[in-house]
Amino acid sequence: WSYGVNIFFKSCELQENLYNKYQPCVRLSTGPQQEHQTFYEFRTYSIRPDQNAAFLKLTNEKIHLRTAHSELIGYWSIEYGGLNRVFHIWKYDSFSQRAGVRAALAQNPSWISEYISKAIPMLTSQDNEVTYLVPWSHLKRPPQEGGVYELVSFLMRPGGPAVWGKAFQAAVTAHDAPGYGKLVGAFHNEFGPLNRVHALWWFESADQRAEVRHKAHTDARVVAAVRNSVVHLDSQESKLMFPCPFSPLK
Repeated sequence: WSYGVNIFFKSCELQENLYNKYQPCVRLSTGPQQEHQTFYEFRTYSIRPDQNAAFLKLTNEKIHLRTAHSELIGYWSIEYGGLNRVFHIWKYDSFSQRAGVRAALAQNPSWISEYISKAIPMLTSQDNEVTYLVPWSHLKRPPQEGGVYELVSFLMRPGGPAVWGKAFQAAVTAHDAPGYGKLVGAFHNEFGPLNRVHALWWFESADQRAEVRHKAHTDARVVAAVRNSVVHLDSQESKLMFPCPFSPLK
């Protein structure tokens, strides 16, 4: 009897080893381990429709109280893809720096009385995400001021960049070429919806963006790159945005 039990357990052990050996390794992380601590906080505010102009005016007048504490990358009003909304990006060197900024702002009487107490009643919701630049992307300024920006957000299927990273990079960089838009930065989420990546683009105008869109449909190089990436895609959304007068990125 003991001999039969030993044979049984050895058989189970062999099957488990074979299963582990040939089972595919699936990583569920949204991105590679960061080589540095710098991250970008994406913030989206929804504004009461009757308060949109007043909110933008107040922010224009008082944003200096906020930028005294940390770096603002850009601040935009969303024109298409969500009315009465603003989108802004803040840069932090670490989570501890962000915590220090939030603590300092909470104790700043001018920020509280001159801005927060007036701005909060104008809003209907606030949302934020923590993102990192993908390893192959660097934050770039557009070639000139006065254009429009498009934020394209992709929800990828679980598996992480080990599965879809190269295809996503190829699809994005295929559009970052002469005659197309200018890629400002590509980001992946750390907090917020996971397996989510973003591409921030600049165009000379909304009409130029429409022309580029039609051009891409007939560009075999772009079509091939996009075809290879969409198999990893669950959904995507796009926002066309105009920079506010006080936005560093214009």
